[in-house]
Amino acid sequence: MPTTAVLVIDMQNGFVHRDGSLPRSGMAVPGIDAVLDATTRLVAAGRATGLPIVYTRHVYRRNAPEMSPRVRAAFAPVLATHPHMLTRGTWDAEVVDVLAPEPDDVVVDKHHYDAFLHTDLELMLRALGVDRLVVGGVLTNYCVESTVRSGVERGFDMSVAADCTAASARFHGPSLASMEAMFATVGPWNELLPAP
Repeated sequence: MPTTAVLVIDMQNGFVHRDGSLPRSGMAVPGIDAVLDATTRLVAAGRATGLPIVYTRHVYRRNAPEMSPRVRAAFAPVLATHPHMLTRGTWDAEVVDVLAPEPDDVVVDKHHYDAFLHTDLELMLRALGVDRLVVGGVLTNYCVESTVRSGVERGFDMSVAADCTAASARFHGPSLASMEAMFATVGPWNELLPAP
């Protein structure tokens, strides 16, 4: 069985589509078109070499009761105009069409930045024989970094595809540098996949 999997974090309409709840609220992800293009190539290359493709979706109930008070305060302007923000079962919460999961892919729903926290992600990865992850997704300094740090603590070898992640310029580079210093190999996606 393969030991490497591709992990695509939160590439959902609500985050990355121009009509998603966050972009429509003035919180668009910088450079997302190039990141979506690179991530599409990463996923295609992973499929071509038979690697498992794993997606996460950050989802809430309507009005997001799962949010902590601090996070709720930050997203209050979005929720005021988009109470369906990332609501499970809505278009906003679905993975963007260009990266849509295929029937054999694993999709893990989460409520926290760390994709391992209170989910079956680790169980699914162990069942697939995975011990190394090549990670892309949004946002670099929130869900990507939280998941990478948590993965290391669980004994996974973590790699971050820098060209498949995005956040504001203020946080993107420092987050990648922080992960590279201790927690992950960081580089372009095509340098991180195992040889065919």
